[in-house]
Amino acid sequence: MKITDVELIRFRLPTFSHGTKWGYGVDGEEHDGVQSLTKIVTDDGVEGYATGGVHSYFYGASEDEIERLVKPLLVGQDPLDRGLLWEWMKANRGFSEALVGNIDSALWDLAGRAAGQSVASLMGRVRTKARAYASTAPNIGSPDDYVKLALESRDRGYTAFKIHAYIYADPSSLNPTPGKPASPKADIEVCEAVYAAVGDSMDLMLDPWGVYSLQESLMVGREIERMGFYFFEHPMDERAVEPYRRLSAELEIPICGPELAAGMHYSRAEWVAQKATDIGRIDVNFGGLTACRRAVDMYESFGLPCEMHVGGFGNAAILGSTSQETCEFFERGLLYPSNHPLGDYDKTPLYLKAPCDPMDDEGNVLLPQGDGLGFEFDWDFINENRI
Repeated sequence: MKITDVELIRFRLPTFSHGTKWGYGVDGEEHDGVQSLTKIVTDDGVEGYATGGVHSYFYGASEDEIERLVKPLLVGQDPLDRGLLWEWMKANRGFSEALVGNIDSALWDLAGRAAGQSVASLMGRVRTKARAYASTAPNIGSPDDYVKLALESRDRGYTAFKIHAYIYADPSSLNPTPGKPASPKADIEVCEAVYAAVGDSMDLMLDPWGVYSLQESLMVGREIERMGFYFFEHPMDERAVEPYRRLSAELEIPICGPELAAGMHYSRAEWVAQKATDIGRIDVNFGGLTACRRAVDMYESFGLPCEMHVGGFGNAAILGSTSQETCEFFERGLLYPSNHPLGDYDKTPLYLKAPCDPMDDEGNVLLPQGDGLGFEFDWDFINENRI
């Protein structure tokens, strides 16, 4: 089997997301965004896909990258040599980690489709479901709005709830801001309100998305530690490791990260060596399933957990091939209260026939079991909206 082509399929998909001049997205009026599928074609008729664009956090390749970088490297090669192809992509300085992740995910999907198995099965399936946590959208309103969402999430079946409080927004007006100065005292008010409402009936987490200083992180960390929060994620800029090492040494609450640090599994190993966090963090944007699998195995060998960042089909495959002890949660979100236009998270995306993360009444995501990564595309919608 040989790769004969790599295609980029782009189509319109409604979105509410708008970028700000500081690079952080905010919600606004509905408009057409662009979703993409990377498609790897073979002479045997087997195909592999990866997604990117407005619906997901994951990187979507560009036409220039496909023509200039991906095709010259992949066309004519055996797609089942994905380890070799990953090494080649990693060595080519033109490939970003995110582009490697996009192509590597499509190669894994192709391998699963060729074998008639899920990617989790190819990796060695351990489980078919994973515990979910409700991951809030940031800046959804007052502390009462977060309480409303927490109670709705508990009623839906969630047993864990992660707060994104005021991130790149003024707490009183919710108008976009540069991110710093942060709003740690307002964030604590949200945490206190949610804890008062749900108590110990849910495991609670906080993710400030890197906007705190070390001093602010210590202050907030001690407060949520007092409330028994489960972990404290990505509180500071991850380009500096030393503040995280100090924070982890000072606090008893587990620190989760790095979420956005470059370097795939290599940088995560350095964070472990520095004792900079207590729980690892990675997703397929950082070198694909190949790098994620290596990171998870590395964390397991040190007796540390590693939480997959956000949801998605690729991350679901990693969860399916690891134990709950190592990768406990599927991050389900971002969530809004039911009275918000985006309040129905369980609705299947328009370009899919089935979501990647259906959840049962006990708060468990049922991981995809279909061939490859488990995509079931609605080709009628995609072709009608193709760009």
